[in-house]
Amino acid sequence: MEMGLPLFYALSILLYLASVAFAENTSPALCSSKFNTKCNSNSSSLHLTLYHPRNPRSPASISDVPISTILSHDEARVKSLALRFSKIPSSRPTSLDRHFDTKSVSDPLTPGGSVGLGNYVTQVGIGTPATSYVMVVDTGSSLSWMQCRPCTVSCHAQVGTVFNPKSSNTYRAITCSATECTSLRSATLNPSACSSNVCIYQASYGDSSFSVGYLSKDTLSLGSHFAFPNFTYGCGQDNEGLFGKSAGLIGLARNKLSLLSQLAPKLGYAFSYCLPTTKSTGFLSIGSYNNPAGFSYTPLVSSSLDDALYFLKLAYISVAGKPIAVPASAYGSIPTIIDSGTVITRLQSDVYTALSKAFLATMRGHKRADAYSILDTCFKGKVASTAVAAVALVFDGGATMKLRPENIMISLNNGKLTCLAFAPATSVSIIGNTQQQTFKVVYDVAGKRLGFAASGCR
Repeated sequence: MEMGLPLFYALSILLYLASVAFAENTSPALCSSKFNTKCNSNSSSLHLTLYHPRNPRSPASISDVPISTILSHDEARVKSLALRFSKIPSSRPTSLDRHFDTKSVSDPLTPGGSVGLGNYVTQVGIGTPATSYVMVVDTGSSLSWMQCRPCTVSCHAQVGTVFNPKSSNTYRAITCSATECTSLRSATLNPSACSSNVCIYQASYGDSSFSVGYLSKDTLSLGSHFAFPNFTYGCGQDNEGLFGKSAGLIGLARNKLSLLSQLAPKLGYAFSYCLPTTKSTGFLSIGSYNNPAGFSYTPLVSSSLDDALYFLKLAYISVAGKPIAVPASAYGSIPTIIDSGTVITRLQSDVYTALSKAFLATMRGHKRADAYSILDTCFKGKVASTAVAAVALVFDGGATMKLRPENIMISLNNGKLTCLAFAPATSVSIIGNTQQQTFKVVYDVAGKRLGFAASGCR
């Protein structure tokens, strides 16, 4: 979820980009790759393995990053979403005026969400011949990008070697007049730039992480045999921030530059996933879904706040089988989205207070503990799963997430503390990835609905 980075970085890179050029070549046929697990040539769906960011077996594990750090960046993601919805532009440092012509830096930039530490990762192939790279998966971002040589300004540490466009027979840079370049503002919320007739993108995030570089096309390899020619993505020359050890990011929002929208004509306008725990393996499936048994659905809601994100309506929450004591109007007083990159679910403040109160009533005999970061309903020591009351999230139309104890509470400080994995919000409610873990979640964008089914990960 993009926001504005200091324009000093975005514009200074233009001084470097003009000196680097890459060749334009032809593209291969569909379904010719060796990467990942499954591809159906009849354009049904393809499947990728998905890893929890803290799973030690992940190809880009961040298991050494403290939970407190992850929670602080989770809060940055949520706060920047609130700014994005309120249409408040980020401030442009006045010091830029003495470095650049004022006319070239006058566009306001809009904030979005933090990305990296809370997001899941998978592997994709780029180029011809294809090479596999570990990428963050984010339903709240539109533009996909990856680090590229020569890393003119900066590249963060990643698993494996940085992609070299010169090694790909199918790479080409996108010109400034191309429709993809003019579409960048809606995809990133940032203006595009131009250098030697090469389109320059700026993807920036709420925790001050960012990527700046060439807007490009190349062959994207997914599944066991699927190759998608002319995939539009960012070839990053200045990539700084908290992206774990990934090579870049895959955007699954609804903007036309997202990976989902680009693949939709071939595979269908839908995707699904199961977000795994630190001890399991999940999947990302891109393509049409055939209404399997066990799913319950809720409508996807249109919103003028942001037409790229996934909005839905939360009808009520129950604890131990009883709806919490809050007026029904409270659930709709602020918008609700579902997001793969937000760790802790945020609820409208009155709804959260009612949930916390109802949950505390079921935890008699457990000693309260002080708040931990953004979590304020905490208990000393470990809490047995058998002691955790059932919590269910019920959405418009009756779709229900019956949460497991691991979706409800989070263990911290090596088991010295256990907290309710929810927090209050004032501007946007977010169904986070802790609550989504082990559920199959299908985004049937063409059908304007979202579905849930239990027990989807291995």
